[in-house]
Amino acid sequence: MTAQSAWPSRLWIVRHGESLGNVAREAAMAGDLARIDIAERDIDVPLSPLGEEQARSVGRWFASLPADRRPEHVLSSPYRRARQTAELIAGQAGLPHDVAIDERLREKEFGILDRLTTRGILELHPEQAEFRRLLGKFYHRPPGGESWCDVVLRLRSLMDTIGLHYGDRRVLIVCHQVVVLCLRYIVETLDEERILAIDREGDVANGAVTEYEADRSGEIERLALRRYNFVAPLEEQDTPVTAEPDANVAAR
Repeated sequence: MTAQSAWPSRLWIVRHGESLGNVAREAAMAGDLARIDIAERDIDVPLSPLGEEQARSVGRWFASLPADRRPEHVLSSPYRRARQTAELIAGQAGLPHDVAIDERLREKEFGILDRLTTRGILELHPEQAEFRRLLGKFYHRPPGGESWCDVVLRLRSLMDTIGLHYGDRRVLIVCHQVVVLCLRYIVETLDEERILAIDREGDVANGAVTEYEADRSGEIERLALRRYNFVAPLEEQDTPVTAEPDANVAAR
């Protein structure tokens, strides 16, 4: 009897489409405001109309793949913008509609820095700006929030679950920018310096695809990176590409 693989045969990680929070952040930054004007809880912020079209474009790209190359299982962050993206992708691509919601895929929690721009943090919590400078963004945890390390910890548990339940299957994850980066950190066994260098290279675009394929050529099975920040599914359909950080970018 062949042992089940500890990894999916293929893994896609997609950042949600543009949200109304992304749009609100841009307005706050343009107006040099301290706070980002969002009425809902962060978990309830929906996609913008453009974000919905971005999700459909990604879904049409998945639909263009051979049936035996499309995702078999879809997992999503519980945040509304991610759930909407997952459901729109699944609808366009004919994927299973029973999207599995997993709270470990949620956005990084920002605590007292929630909804603040860089200006807002410097004005209202200058001590946190200094702590972040001293500790670095990977280790800094704002009061009531999470560090990148905290996100990594919960995602390690998620990857164990995926290995247990979805080994040798094709899996799509829909989540958030920091989560995409932290999953890269885990899957590729990166260190702090390398993942922050990748982060500095540019934001993960809304709807961008990161793709891994199981590599069994060596003694130890691993997931090999095939694509990162892949936006051709949008460009091929003339869908505008946005790379707006989430509303809490200043605390990211």
